[in-house]
Amino acid sequence: MNCRFCQTELQHLFLDLGSAPPSNAFLAPEALNAPELFYPLKLFTCHNCFLVQVDEVQSHTALFASDYAYFSSFSSTWLAHAARYVTQAVARLGLTRDSLVMEIASNDGYLLQYVAAHGIACIGIEPTASTARAARDKGIETIERFFGRIFATEFVQSHRQADLIVANNVLAHVPDLNDFVAGMALVLAPEGTITVEFPHLQTLVEQRQFDTVYHEHFSYFSFTTVQRVFAAHGLRIWDVEHLPTHGGSLRLWAAHAASSHASSGSVSDLVGEEQNIGMGDISYYRHFQSLADQVKNDFLAFLLEQKRNGRKVAGYGAAAKGNTLLNYAGVRPDLLPFVVDASPHKQGRFLPGVRIPVVDEAQLREYQPDFVIILPWNLKAEITKQLGYIRDWGGKFVTAVPRLEIL
Repeated sequence: MNCRFCQTELQHLFLDLGSAPPSNAFLAPEALNAPELFYPLKLFTCHNCFLVQVDEVQSHTALFASDYAYFSSFSSTWLAHAARYVTQAVARLGLTRDSLVMEIASNDGYLLQYVAAHGIACIGIEPTASTARAARDKGIETIERFFGRIFATEFVQSHRQADLIVANNVLAHVPDLNDFVAGMALVLAPEGTITVEFPHLQTLVEQRQFDTVYHEHFSYFSFTTVQRVFAAHGLRIWDVEHLPTHGGSLRLWAAHAASSHASSGSVSDLVGEEQNIGMGDISYYRHFQSLADQVKNDFLAFLLEQKRNGRKVAGYGAAAKGNTLLNYAGVRPDLLPFVVDASPHKQGRFLPGVRIPVVDEAQLREYQPDFVIILPWNLKAEITKQLGYIRDWGGKFVTAVPRLEIL
């Protein structure tokens, strides 16, 4: 296996989570008597560019199929984040009714609905039919395609270049990284801007966020590595922000290298910070396995203790990160009888691999568990507020990452 950016042969193991099914391959009841496909979930670090990456063991076209079950609009926290970003971008970039905004991996129109509300032309690029259909129901023009050089060339010929390209939490999902970034450079107007959000590898390591590793995430980025990738395709990152989303993310503001956008001091500051903590040395990436194993072992010990003591436990949030944790820990319905999720697209189905049923919130009130495991720990503030009523019967919330905590 060679690095998907610089083609260096990969020799250094970052994390081995054994094997697991695709994290969003939820099972219908009729599929429970059929076998499931499990794929290796093993990450390597490139010693040349320090891109952390998994092999494409399953085609991205299969991972992002027409019945894709993740819909962004079911998180109020994420909607609020999108609305704030649009307001900021419109003001900062001086976008007008003559501008064009493109979002790549636009999902169900969660963000572009706010662009449209400003009266600005926008278009979504989304390969999954289920979410694209939901976006169109919001009135958002959506093209069902995977993004890359070929698409970008066709789009510029049939439409025009975009003044703003938004790519939130999609860079990690791209198997051909060079094709994707080159495509953004092609479709970007000469003085246009690209904003990209992705979880920061530094935070993943420091906060033991191994559960953000799953087959849909092909790459895990430091800022320095992304800067190198963008520069290889004629793009310059002129500003960077730290965000609390997904446990700690970065938002990059990039443009063509020759554009007039002035570079912020935050760019050089972050490069310096990453170098100071050793992210430019392969030794930084060698200890993560033991951190992940400690999280897994503590979580499993907690569930076994509650089982022995006759206490009831339930899960909340049928998120991909939860599926990684549950599969790696080998948790089954005997230790976690169900997981509640707000999305009707997941209710009535079963988590991949562990085959734990996904139910609606009414089941939580009826069961009255002693502990509710918040699997999407990045949304714990939203979820503890929403489910605050569990304290009426003495229930408590629990998170497993970065360490087991009873809230």
